[in-house]
Amino acid sequence: MGILAVVLLVCAVLLIAAAEWPRLAARVGPEARGRRDRSRRKASFTVIEGDGDDDFAASVERDLANLPVLGERDDRTRR
Repeated sequence: MGILAVVLLVCAVLLIAAAEWPRLAARVGPEARGRRDRSRRKASFTVIEGDGDDDFAASVERDLANLPVLGERDDRTRR
């Protein structure tokens, strides 16, 4: 292989790498690592199904019922 052929081959590789850089950077860059780490963490999550006994909703309703309620404001005081 002659030197001219090697130079042309290197130029072709550099040209392809420059043309594909946005796609390569998305796969190799620091943001890509964060996405891979997040997807790896999310893969280990499990969904817990409720058994119909919704204690949380009942406790929220109970807390809302116990909140103090303010009377409606009289709009005449603003005039």
